[in-house]
Amino acid sequence: MKITVIGAGSWGTALANLLSKNGHEILLWAFLEEEARRLRESRENVEFLPGLRLPESIEFTASIELAASFGEMFLMVVPSKFVGETIEKFSPYMRPGCLIVNAAKGLDEKRLLRLSDVISNGVPGSKVAVLSGPSHAEEVARYLPTTCVAASDDPKTAEKVQDIFMCPEFRVYASTDVIGVELGGAVKNVIALAAGISDGMGYGDNAKAALMTRGIAEITRLGVAMGGQAATFAGLSGIGDLIVTCTSMHSRNRRAGILLGQGKSLEETLETIHMVVEGVNTAKTAYALSVKYDVDMPITYEINKVLFEGKNPGSAVNDLMTRDKTHENLTI
Repeated sequence: MKITVIGAGSWGTALANLLSKNGHEILLWAFLEEEARRLRESRENVEFLPGLRLPESIEFTASIELAASFGEMFLMVVPSKFVGETIEKFSPYMRPGCLIVNAAKGLDEKRLLRLSDVISNGVPGSKVAVLSGPSHAEEVARYLPTTCVAASDDPKTAEKVQDIFMCPEFRVYASTDVIGVELGGAVKNVIALAAGISDGMGYGDNAKAALMTRGIAEITRLGVAMGGQAATFAGLSGIGDLIVTCTSMHSRNRRAGILLGQGKSLEETLETIHMVVEGVNTAKTAYALSVKYDVDMPITYEINKVLFEGKNPGSAVNDLMTRDKTHENLTI
């Protein structure tokens, strides 16, 4: 299959490499011509994924028209805040009924939409799927065993995406719960910020376990309120992705949280990480959705206070720990 990968960051590069290994024809689109030229000449994404030698079979371009006319399938891997404007630029050149797979993990802040809805609205009649799960680009690039979920409202589309990505190093499960898979992949980044802050403040394993467990509880509450299935959040795209993002130093969100917990400002933190930290972009949107759907999300609420209102992380922890007592509800 001819596949256009839209986005030349670490995840886009790793997936382009994987799909090429699976025998597909790959065109990797970069936002800047200079970026496409460097990739073409060096066969390495030095900035985002150094050390991975890209095969000669992968082609590179910064031309939207060329990239859009090439693909039978499109893999969206740009930062979540750019998905809307990117799909708007690509849509005039895309084939009717084309397959678009979103692998970006985030939400649309302006419209409070999931990214698959942004894509569907931008390219009416397209077949849209989501790829998500515990999958650091650095490990996929090294062919370390990884499992993900391909989700689509149409079972056949989900299974088609499953077949396209499946290989001995990259196992894919099919799902029809797009809402659950997408929400889990997006909002876990907010909880990972909290876990990183906990680490940065010197708290122990007990605190991180509590944040992860109560974090998946509030993600599940929101997902179910929006129409997702509770069971999805116990799977790879829920607790699986949450575990890897809260515990690994590959996680930008955890690393950003560590810096915040050590007293760095948000501006200093983002400058240090020097890559997109999706949890920061998602935090506001997740909280806005919790208000819209009347869902209690105390960790997400406190993270917003720390990020955007300058609240001391220690005060946020104290407020979480001294909330009114309640029962642990494990039904959702």
